[in-house]
Amino acid sequence: MVRSRSIALSSLGVALISGWLALPCFAKGTNTPSGSDQVSTLLLNAEAQAFQLRADADELEGYSRSNASWQSHAEAIDRIREDVNKMGDILNRLEQNRSKAAPWQQVAINRVVPVARELAANTTAAIDHLNRNPNRLNTPRYQEYLEAIVDSADNLSSTIKDAVDYGRTKQRLDRLAARLELPEGK
Repeated sequence: MVRSRSIALSSLGVALISGWLALPCFAKGTNTPSGSDQVSTLLLNAEAQAFQLRADADELEGYSRSNASWQSHAEAIDRIREDVNKMGDILNRLEQNRSKAAPWQQVAINRVVPVARELAANTTAAIDHLNRNPNRLNTPRYQEYLEAIVDSADNLSSTIKDAVDYGRTKQRLDRLAARLELPEGK
């Protein structure tokens, strides 16, 4: 059956979304260069995943302005669900490495996690709506879910991009300060 295959959004996928919605808060620790580098790499991975998520959300938004079939919506939402789950895995690793993160990286994690949680909740709501009402794609409620997904994906992408840009700029400034032999913190 095409409908059940297209919309059958696995309970495992929803469980993955739910699993990282309840991320534990880890205690802040000291910054070590190798740990900070790991966190920077994870932020780069998150940036790439957020870019893909945003592209998939934009595609879904385009469907909402056309007469796309519910199957097209289901496939697009399923891609977004997969993106959200991948982002959840990255965020879990960021949380696990929080104690090794530089202070600016900890701030980035603190800002990204709530936006990702909101995106996951909106994605789950859209999935539930589509599963219950596949032929009611133009309802205000469903359109609100789609708009919220796009807004959250955009916010997530720009927040992560800003953090990565800050990290790159800070790294350049640190190298320049070392070359100029400036005292630390100046």
